[in-house]
Amino acid sequence: MSKPARYHIIAAVILMAFSVESCFVARNYERPEMELPENFRTDNPIQDTAGLAAVPWRTLFTDSSLQLLIEEGLANNIDIRVAIQQLLVAEAYMKQGKYGYLPTLDARLRYNRQKLSGNSQFGNQFSTLNQYEISSTLSWEADIWGKIRSSRRAALATYLQSRAAHQAVKSRLVSNIASAYYQLIALDEQLRITVETVETRANSVETTKALKDAGSLTEVAVKQTEAQLYTAQSIVIDLKRDIRLLENTISLLIGSHGREISRGDLNEQQMTLPLVTGVPLQLLSNRPDVMASEFALINAFEITNVSRAAFYPSFTITASGGLQSLTLDKLFSGSSFFSSLGGGLLQPLLDGRRIRTQYEVSKAQHQQAALDFEYTLLNAGKEVSDALFSYAAATEKIGVKEKEFESYSLATDYSEVLLDNGIANYLEVLTARQNALSSSLDIVNARNGRLQAIVDLYAALGGGWE
Repeated sequence: MSKPARYHIIAAVILMAFSVESCFVARNYERPEMELPENFRTDNPIQDTAGLAAVPWRTLFTDSSLQLLIEEGLANNIDIRVAIQQLLVAEAYMKQGKYGYLPTLDARLRYNRQKLSGNSQFGNQFSTLNQYEISSTLSWEADIWGKIRSSRRAALATYLQSRAAHQAVKSRLVSNIASAYYQLIALDEQLRITVETVETRANSVETTKALKDAGSLTEVAVKQTEAQLYTAQSIVIDLKRDIRLLENTISLLIGSHGREISRGDLNEQQMTLPLVTGVPLQLLSNRPDVMASEFALINAFEITNVSRAAFYPSFTITASGGLQSLTLDKLFSGSSFFSSLGGGLLQPLLDGRRIRTQYEVSKAQHQQAALDFEYTLLNAGKEVSDALFSYAAATEKIGVKEKEFESYSLATDYSEVLLDNGIANYLEVLTARQNALSSSLDIVNARNGRLQAIVDLYAALGGGWE
């Protein structure tokens, strides 16, 4: 084939490839329409602002011991490190997708020795046939139907999904460490209260025995006082166990073997930031798991584009050339050069229904991803509303429990005075003391509940990953 004819073929092929580009069948992604409420379900009005999610975790969690634990967790947590490796995998595929438009080029160095049959066509002339070859093949597929473009977008969506998933792991880790830390210092406070109660009740046992010896009380009063002492001691044992287990949990979160956790005091915790949440629409850009869910939807959408394009013919241009010779000494001579150029359309006709099946599967997976995205967004809104109500309830409960404790404390004091004057019986004193201990422990639980609600709200809004 002459050079002018060859150039005309190449030009015609390229022109045809780009002229049919207008037949692009891949669709562009559009976010599904979802009915989102204007505000979260709460009794307090919400302003359209960046809200708590935009606050860095260092600003929200001011306890220096907690900050050190979060830093250590972000550096050493196993889930974080796994997410980073998954991100690297997705990044590698994304980089590969960027080169989908480029042609492929292969190089070949080959030697072939063939022994011919004496009865074959050339067997009476050659007993053996040697062939040396140095060649390369260039192949390029025109992206007529958008298959390569959709594959590239799918790889990018997978990468962005992995990045958002990594951010979600960070957000969840920050909230888990903070939640466990506040629970730990709440247990410390309950242990302090109970230990003081044990000391007080141990003194009460001695006092009761002395009053019994003096004839003021009976042995029943002594045993009831001892029983209350044992109850408080049992609570101490449970609290120490819970503290040790929680320290092991925090150690695991920060990627460490079980150890004693350095920590502050419950009374030192101050949360002065306003709990501004923003509006539900902002969850789409603030909360990492919601973003990851949408990127999964985009990936499924683009895979459906790829499956649809498989129904159409693919157009490929192939060029090859190199050196070929029967003897090694003539391999690099001018007469050893060879070349070929070709282009063609490949249209699948009978494939055992593989293309149709893959298309139907991709459509179903796309719908599944859409439902997952919708559920993730609904669940995110629920978690925000839950945290808001939990915070309000815990704040209200603290006030009620403080009044309850004050009443039980006064009841204890009054009953002891009445007992000294012979007006009340000892059972009333014991009941008042037990109620006062339970109420004081409940106050600590309510204070911890308010801290937990703030942590939950921060995580529900998507804070902690930036």
